[in-house]
Amino acid sequence: MRFLLNSISYIFHPLFIPIGGTLAYFFITPKFSSLEIQSGNILPIFILTVIIPIIFFFILKNLGLISSIFAPDIKERRYPLYVSIIIYMMILYKVIPQNFILELYYYFVGLVVASVTILLLLFAKIKASIHLMGMGSLLMFLLALSIHFEINITFAIAVFTICTGLVATSRLFMQAHSKAELIVGFLVGFCSQLLLLKYWL
Repeated sequence: MRFLLNSISYIFHPLFIPIGGTLAYFFITPKFSSLEIQSGNILPIFILTVIIPIIFFFILKNLGLISSIFAPDIKERRYPLYVSIIIYMMILYKVIPQNFILELYYYFVGLVVASVTILLLLFAKIKASIHLMGMGSLLMFLLALSIHFEINITFAIAVFTICTGLVATSRLFMQAHSKAELIVGFLVGFCSQLLLLKYWL
């Protein structure tokens, strides 16, 4: 059981939320998008949000600024958030404008808003869950895409909702967060996407 719950924290690590939302968009959208447009978004977003943060993790770990990929300490958690915010801004200004997709643009705006909010909460000594922030963001994005394109993806949403519950259970089991921190993290991610729907839905 411990191995399973530990694995869930890795599988649904916040690192994979940006590329997860990007892939979800291209799977769900009925709009035609050429291979060039898809690769023009997916490849750079994967490199920037997965490969680059992993490199930064090893640099930060070697410098003694972070002890684990889960950044358990409040001070440690600031560094991954700084890196994430900078990367999301780069995507908004350099990647998406080249092959502009409105839905993805506001998805990443929502991720910036959520990440900045979590960072501000850290300065207030509130360690909201970044895992649940990511799950809340992606869940709301899936719901919005379903409504926007009028496509029934109820099964996918139900499965992801169950996965969100498993991630919350995993974080509690590993004593990484309290229930309140998980709820706050989820609400930050979910509401950050929800508040931006008026601009593209």
